[in-house]
Amino acid sequence: MVKKREDIEENLEAEQEAYGNLAKEVQEKLEWFQDQKIGVIFHWGLYAEAGIVESWQLSEEDDWARKKGAWRDQIDELRHDYWALDQAFNPTKFDAAEWAKACQAAGFKYMIFTTKHHDGFAMYDTQFSDYKLTGGDAIFQNDPRADAFGQVVSAFREVGLGIGAYYSKPDWHSPYYWVPGESAKGRLASYDPKEKPEMWAKFNQFVTNQLTEISEHYGPLDILWLDGGWVNAGHNEYLDMDQIAQKVRKDQPDLLIVDRTIGGKYENYVTPERKIPELAPLKAWESNIPLAKNWGYVPNDQYKPFEEILESVVKIVCMGGNVILGVGPKPDGTLPEPALDIMGQLGEWMSQYGQAIYSTRRIQFNQRLAFDFVEKEGTVYGFAISSQLTLKDLLDLSQVTSQLTFLNDGSILDLSFETTKCPKFAEHYTVIKFQKKNTQL
Repeated sequence: MVKKREDIEENLEAEQEAYGNLAKEVQEKLEWFQDQKIGVIFHWGLYAEAGIVESWQLSEEDDWARKKGAWRDQIDELRHDYWALDQAFNPTKFDAAEWAKACQAAGFKYMIFTTKHHDGFAMYDTQFSDYKLTGGDAIFQNDPRADAFGQVVSAFREVGLGIGAYYSKPDWHSPYYWVPGESAKGRLASYDPKEKPEMWAKFNQFVTNQLTEISEHYGPLDILWLDGGWVNAGHNEYLDMDQIAQKVRKDQPDLLIVDRTIGGKYENYVTPERKIPELAPLKAWESNIPLAKNWGYVPNDQYKPFEEILESVVKIVCMGGNVILGVGPKPDGTLPEPALDIMGQLGEWMSQYGQAIYSTRRIQFNQRLAFDFVEKEGTVYGFAISSQLTLKDLLDLSQVTSQLTFLNDGSILDLSFETTKCPKFAEHYTVIKFQKKNTQL
C-alpha cells in the first residue's frame, strides 16, 4: 500500500457525489471540459527560489515537508527568510509565449496557473495585498512581465488553450488568517473563526475581493480552481461561497468553480490527486499528476518515465476522466528540461493518436476484453499495451466488431476471416478503432 502524502487533501465521499441542479451554462461548459481531456498545471512562486516542496515548510505542524531537507533549522528563521524571498525571486528568463508553444505542442488543451499558493504571495497584480510579484519589495516588480498570470493568460489564449486560475483559499501571509503576534502551529487560521467572527469576516472579504479581481481583470476564464480543502471543511472556516460565486460569475455564468474536496454545488468537477481512482467519480473529474515528484520546482527532482505518464493518461481517459500534468517552472522562469522532454514525447504521441483521446467518452462492453475503450460519435477506440497483446486478444474482438483499423500504421484487420498472426508494433500502445454496434454493448 502506498502511503498518502500529507499535502494531499481528499474527500472520497465528494468523489462519489452526484450533481444537483446545475445551470445550463455550467452543464454546457462541463461538456466542453470533458472534451479537452488533457491539461497542464503550473505551480510557480517563491518556493521555486527556495527549491522546496511548494510553501508547505511554513506550516509548523506539517513537519513532513521539512524531514528530508528543512530549508532552515528553526521555524521562525525559516518563515522570516521565506517571506523575504520576493527580494531574490527574479525570473528574468520568463517567456510565457514559449511556455504556451511548448504546451500546445505537447497536446495540452487547457492550462491552470497558480495565482497564489498557501504562502500568500500573489503571482498576479492584486490590489488587496502588497505581497506580490508586482509590488512591495519584489525585485521583479518593475519588469513588464511581473504580472505573471496576465502574461500566461494572454500567451495561452493566443494559441487557443483554455484558461484556469488556481487560488489557495488559506493565506499564511494575510494578517486576517495568520494574525501577527498569534501562534500559527499548522495550516489552519491562527484563531478559531467562531471565537473571532470579526477577524474572519475580514478574511472572507479579502478572499472575495481577490477572486473577484481575478475573474474581472483577465478576460474570460474557463476554470476557477480553489485549493486548501481545510478551509470550509469543519474547522469553522466558512467562506461565503454563494456571494463569491455570484461575483465571479457575474459576466461569465459558465465559469467552472472547483472548490476542491468540499463537495456540493461549487465543486463542479472533482480532482483526485496523484492517483487514478479505483471507481470513476459520478461527476466530471480530473486526475492531477505531477511530471516529477513535486508540483513546484525542486533541484534534482525525480521525474516519472514517459511510459508511466502515458499509461496514466490513457487509463484516466478510458475511465472517463481528464488529466492535468504538473510542471514546476524554474526560478529563472524557464521550464525544466526533463519536463520539456516528457512533453515533447507526449506531443509526438498525441499527434498520431490524439483522435482517440480528445472529445471521447467512456464506453464499456459486456464482454471481458484486453483493450480499454472510449467512444466518439459512433467510433470506438481501444488501447492495449503492445508487448502484452496476444492473438487471442484480437480474436476476442470478433464479439464486438467484424473489422478494425490499427491507428499505429493504418492497416485493417478483417475478423470475419481466419487470423493466424498478431501484429506487433514498436509503439507502447496498440490503438484500434471500429464502428460501434449498439446490439453488442
